Amino acid sequence: MTDTPTLTTTVPDTTVLTTTVASPLGRLRLTASDGALTGLSMEEQRHRPPASPAWVRDDAWFAGITAQLGAYFAGELTEFDVPIRLEGTDFQRRVWQGLRTIPYGETVSYVELARRAGSPAASRAVGQANGRNPVAVIVPCHRVIAADGSLGGYGGGLERKARLLELEQHGRGAP
Repeated sequence: MTDTPTLTTTVPDTTVLTTTVASPLGRLRLTASDGALTGLSMEEQRHRPPASPAWVRDDAWFAGITAQLGAYFAGELTEFDVPIRLEGTDFQRRVWQGLRTIPYGETVSYVELARRAGSPAASRAVGQANGRNPVAVIVPCHRVIAADGSLGGYGGGLERKARLLELEQHGRGAP
């Protein structure tokens, strides 16, 4: 009799965890699956995915992220250390990766971000990808402004974008 090898596979945990956290910007909805943050959205945010009754509330899983968000809004944290999984097209993921390289307290234009994403003529497409960023604040889409220095757009609303930029420029206290 020969031993038959046992095949084992690792199936990712597709359970979506969620929590809602109070912030100076209003209530934030966080989602995660398979050990990584997959969403951070604000109430009344454009392109906010609808909640699902299949999601499982798990405040404890998000405790570390919530603490980092609290420190960020208090002006005490300038860089997040959070496992993130961003799902989108290759172009969107390049743009979102570019967002993560913009230092705290600094801004770049949509044109510059397009150049960094390898598509210098695609500033409008960069704006669209920026608006569909699934992990607001932590993936800092608020740090992208128009070439003329105006705020441009923001899925969470221009008032929130201005507050986030103000917080980062002064590095203290909640916006």
